[in-house]
Amino acid sequence: MQQAAGPTQHGFQAYEDNGGTTMGVSGKDFAILGSDTRLSRGYSILCRDSSKSIQLTDKCVLVSAGMKADRDHLHKMLRTRLTMYEHQHGKPMSTTAIAQLLSTTLYHRRFFPIYAFNVLGGLDENGQGCIFSYDAIGSYERVFYSASGSGQSLTMPILDNQVGLHNQTDKEEPFQCPGVVPVRMDLEIDETLELMKDAFVGAGERDIYTGDHVDFCIITAEGTRNVRFDLKRD
Repeated sequence: MQQAAGPTQHGFQAYEDNGGTTMGVSGKDFAILGSDTRLSRGYSILCRDSSKSIQLTDKCVLVSAGMKADRDHLHKMLRTRLTMYEHQHGKPMSTTAIAQLLSTTLYHRRFFPIYAFNVLGGLDENGQGCIFSYDAIGSYERVFYSASGSGQSLTMPILDNQVGLHNQTDKEEPFQCPGVVPVRMDLEIDETLELMKDAFVGAGERDIYTGDHVDFCIITAEGTRNVRFDLKRD
C-alpha cells in the first residue's frame, strides 16, 4: 500500500540581498559618496550598471545597499516627499532634515523593514560636510565616514585607519568637534577620493558582489560633481 505523502509547506521569502558596497566620507566643506554598480543574485550577475545612489537635493546624496526592489521604492518615496516639501515651503529641505525624514520613513516600516542599508551625505546648514549612517529600521548617527553593504567589513578597516586615524600612535588626530560631531579638518577632496578608490578596489578583489564600476558624487558648495571609476568585471 502506498503511503500518503507528508505535509507540504509553502513559503515566501520577502527579502534578498542583491549585494554591492556603499561608502561616504566628509571633510570640512565637502562630502563624497560612492557606490558600486553590480547587481547580483547568489552567484549570478544580473546587471553591471545598476545605480545605488540618488541625488535628493543640490547638497544631499543617498547611497543604499541591500535589496534593489526596496532600495528603488525607498528612493522614489523620498523624492516624492522632498518634492512635496519644496512645493509647500518654496525651498529644498536641508540635509539634516532629510536625515531625520529618512529615519522616520524607515522606522515607520519597522515591523516589515525596508531591506536597504543607507549612507546619507552632503553639506549641513553651516556648509560643513556630514555623513549619516543607518540601519534597516531607522536608527542613525551623524559621523564623518561610513560604509555599508556586502563589502562593509572590507572597507571599514581602511576608513578607520586612514580616515579615522585609529591605532596610529605617531599621528595626532586633527579633529575639531563643533557640538558632538567629529570632523577631519585637514582632509582634501583629491586625497579622499583616491583613498575611497583604493578601498573599493580592495573590496572588489575580495567580494564577488562588488565590482564593475563605482559612481562617486562629490558635493561642495559649488554643487555636485559625478565621477565614474572602473573596477574588475569578473
